[in-house]
Amino acid sequence: MQHIKNYINGQLIEPVSKTYLDNYNPSNGKVYSYIPDSDGKDVDLAYAAANAAFKEWSTTPKDKRSYYLLKIASLIQKNLDKLALAESIDNGKPVKLAKSIDIPRAAANFHFYGTGILHYSSHAHDMEGSAINYTLRQPVGVAGCISPWNLPLYLFSWKIAPALAAGCTVVAKPSEITPMTAYLLSEICIEAGLPAGVLNIVHGLGGKVGNAIVSHKDIPLISFTGGTVTGKHIASIAAPMFKKMSLELGGKNPNIIFADCDYDKMLTTTINSSFSNQGQICLCGSRIFVERSIYEKFKKDFVAKTKTLIVGDPQNDKTRIGAIVSKSHQEKILSYIELAKTEGGTILCGGKKHSAPGELSEGYYLEPTIIEGLKYDCRTNQEEIFGPVVTITPFDTEEEALMMANSTIYGLASIVWTENLTRAHRMANAIHAGIVWINCWLLRDLRTPFGGVKASGVGREGGFEALDFFTEPKNVCIKL
Repeated sequence: MQHIKNYINGQLIEPVSKTYLDNYNPSNGKVYSYIPDSDGKDVDLAYAAANAAFKEWSTTPKDKRSYYLLKIASLIQKNLDKLALAESIDNGKPVKLAKSIDIPRAAANFHFYGTGILHYSSHAHDMEGSAINYTLRQPVGVAGCISPWNLPLYLFSWKIAPALAAGCTVVAKPSEITPMTAYLLSEICIEAGLPAGVLNIVHGLGGKVGNAIVSHKDIPLISFTGGTVTGKHIASIAAPMFKKMSLELGGKNPNIIFADCDYDKMLTTTINSSFSNQGQICLCGSRIFVERSIYEKFKKDFVAKTKTLIVGDPQNDKTRIGAIVSKSHQEKILSYIELAKTEGGTILCGGKKHSAPGELSEGYYLEPTIIEGLKYDCRTNQEEIFGPVVTITPFDTEEEALMMANSTIYGLASIVWTENLTRAHRMANAIHAGIVWINCWLLRDLRTPFGGVKASGVGREGGFEALDFFTEPKNVCIKL
């Protein structure tokens, strides 16, 4: 059985403790590999390597840094099938999804920042002949990057690529639940010839490795994607140490459907925005608000279409809903379904475990679930469930829809379906979220800022905003 290793100073090494954690395959509930049970000692080794590499890497010409990132992107594309299968086994998502979305996007992240750094610029300001000011953008130092389990390589690369492009070196921690593609990325970096110490990957538990990275006195910057509770904990440590922070946290995103929408397009997209990746995407539209005049038609059609989704073997190309990432997360989702019942909700479809046959009988499967009849401000509609569970609620007026949409502590993303251009602009302006999709979902231009408001996070990722985050501006004023 495979033992994953840490990637420190350009080498794959065992954890200092020589101890390992079980890594489960969600599709069958069995251990299939082992993860380093690393701790602060491993983080110290990783930091020492990153710090030693920083001086040379930070002064490496941009085109040379670009070369390494583009080489890594090419190798990710070359290993598409291998990485997609590994992501599916580790996470439970369908191979087809990993092959079409996750792994191509990871390659795109490295490619985007490999080219973007060549076009990154700063400003100069002429003081009418008396002086000139110009701005230097200098890499911050050793970056601490911590990524989640739902889109493992996709979001891991979303942090690492801009950090490396900007000239930072990195100590990174992937989720202990889904470590495999981060390990395979280590091998790719070695093949690409990335200089030793530029990227270091330490596997292990959040309480040991994550805390050690966040609290390390010499790591000046933290980029984290994950739950809001964990983000709050990280902020409580990093803020008093005056570290730069980018926190991409939870969401409880509204999907607002007006009667004048392109109905067929809306219905097809709403299936995806509700249940893609088993609903384990922070951008999923988990609260669906439907104009009352089409509510009954939508309910009937949405339930019927949801019931056709095939749940089961992630390696079957016909599967739309794979396994939940872990047994504990499956139990959490089920507890919210039970809560919804006590809050007056009616389960229109799903609501229980799915039993897969044969060797998959111990896997963590759930039926896609639709719930109606809940108050907009009940716990089920206010707290992040992060699974294949959505609620549907009718509305009568635009004002009512906005009130319900903005009622949560979260403000990451939102979806609006309408053919009325004026209304689309009005809704986009009034919704309190970092992202508003009009008549689409998950359509991403990597140049645009990504992130949320309220409890959905601090700061923005994506585009030049990410390069700004991993660099510090320095004003230079020269008197003429």
